Amino acid sequence: MCGIAGWLDRDRDLTRETETVRRMADTLARRGPDDSGVWTAPRIGLGHRRLAVTDPEHGQQPMTATGPDDGRDTAVVSFSGEIHNHRELRAELRARGHRFRTASDTEVILAAHREWGAEAITRFAGMFAYALWDIGTQTLYLGRDPLGIKPLYYAEHAGGVVFGSEPKALFASGLVRPEVDAEGLVDVFTVAAKRPGDAVYRTIRQVLPGHILRFDHNGTTSHRYWQLVTAPHEDDQETTVATVRSLLDRIVAEQTVADVPLGALLSGGIDSSAITAIGASAMAAEGLGTLATYSVDFAGGEDDFTADALHVSRDAPFVRAVVDHVGTKHQEVLVEPASLLSESGIALRARDYPGVGDLDVSLYLLFREVRRHLTVALSGEGADDAFGGYPWFASEAERPSGGFPWSAGVKDRNAVLSPQLRPHLDLHERLQSRYREALDEVPHLDGESGVDRRMREVYYLQHTRFLPFLLDRKDRMSMANGLEVRVPYCDHRLVEYVWNVPWRLKRLGGREKGLLRAAVEDALPTEVVHRPKSGFPVGQSPEYLESVRTAVSDMIEDPGSPAMELLDADTLRAMVRNQDWVNGTFTPPPILPRALQLNEWLTAYDVQVVL
Repeated sequence: MCGIAGWLDRDRDLTRETETVRRMADTLARRGPDDSGVWTAPRIGLGHRRLAVTDPEHGQQPMTATGPDDGRDTAVVSFSGEIHNHRELRAELRARGHRFRTASDTEVILAAHREWGAEAITRFAGMFAYALWDIGTQTLYLGRDPLGIKPLYYAEHAGGVVFGSEPKALFASGLVRPEVDAEGLVDVFTVAAKRPGDAVYRTIRQVLPGHILRFDHNGTTSHRYWQLVTAPHEDDQETTVATVRSLLDRIVAEQTVADVPLGALLSGGIDSSAITAIGASAMAAEGLGTLATYSVDFAGGEDDFTADALHVSRDAPFVRAVVDHVGTKHQEVLVEPASLLSESGIALRARDYPGVGDLDVSLYLLFREVRRHLTVALSGEGADDAFGGYPWFASEAERPSGGFPWSAGVKDRNAVLSPQLRPHLDLHERLQSRYREALDEVPHLDGESGVDRRMREVYYLQHTRFLPFLLDRKDRMSMANGLEVRVPYCDHRLVEYVWNVPWRLKRLGGREKGLLRAAVEDALPTEVVHRPKSGFPVGQSPEYLESVRTAVSDMIEDPGSPAMELLDADTLRAMVRNQDWVNGTFTPPPILPRALQLNEWLTAYDVQVVL
């Protein structure tokens, strides 16, 4: 999976900045614990931290390509992620005369660039971010996968650009400071409302999903190579179900290929259970042995669990049903509630900005345990977004909310803001503005109206605002443990097909994700096929909740708490006294753990607020 970093500068000799580039890359050591490398030339420096997954022996990076005649270097790349169709591409490139010295997908990127130039990115299926320096044209390319599964940040400066898998790599260059303005604070105080390309920090951007940036002597240009294309869906129900299954079979089979131990994350829901069943079948067909699966629960969860809007049932019984039916080698990971607060700082540093509290930490702890056994894990992330699994899909079909669907229940967003911040930041107004911007982007179908038109909007919002939030969380918490998590439902070939399937087919049988259930029902136990959506487990133990209250109370009374310049003390005190912050919905995630992360972020990163 790896971490990448680099620096392009037209005004200075970067062969003298090798240690700076190395320092940038080494901030990403958790993403790539197996190896490191640096490549510099007068105007460019590329750094890499490697998690060895494909061809561990020969896939070191940065990797260079040499000319077929003179043996001189023609290009160099630093790459994070996986090109899942690299075997197919390798065969095509060999037929065109290319020769390979490794079995890695990194070398396929270099050969593809030599054959097709920047357009090579349109041929890649996978999750990836890369920096490629074309030596002959003195051009830097920064490319990112269609759905934005893998992150890539950059900050332009006079004479060039610095870039990396996470903001921390840019800070290590010494050219970028951690500053946040009002728009960045919107990203901190809200969930899943970040505009594409925003990165919380004032001077940092993200390469947009489905885009490739070009930096050369003419300046910076951005090219969009992939987007959701709206078209009439012509397939009937039977064909649609069969096509979804065929795509899943192909994609999961591609993603079970690895030169290191691989398993699956299993919650007992339809999403992860389908990936588990199909993955186990693919591995068996290739003679790769029994699939290992992992689930998470909280110690004492059987006694502490209380059903709510997003957590309708405990996972354990359904996990066991899948394990018995499919025949996986399973292990349950138990998270101690006390660690949800004590490990919060690690989750913060994985993101480089405040996240969603214990929802981040519990995922981090799951991945930490899984990494002791695996290097690669398959995940069901993205199915709810593609097939309509969250409760707000049905709600929007019946009664449109006029805003981001997942936050429709929030009454007063500004209540948590300090009196001195409110004149500079109206969260309701900012979110409505962002919502209108998002609607203007929706590629509607001519003549589409009523429920179909609204659901087209909802799916677009989901793919461009909510799913990036989930993928960002998944990437940071997994890569902080050096674990590669693959997300078959986010393969662009599946997403672009399901995008045009009408709401009535996605909701076959009147059920959320009815289309997905129909596509995989032959592979799973009946009770799992019909299990309603239930969210990722959250901390509900009294001990954890009390520890959060105590920590927040201490923060409020501490005159040195920087977060209290942004937060309203009376509002937080009221939350400490009652249960309103544990509301059992996603709107919003519990604010008190996030307030603690905000305070630590402002302190640890020495963040300057610019209003």
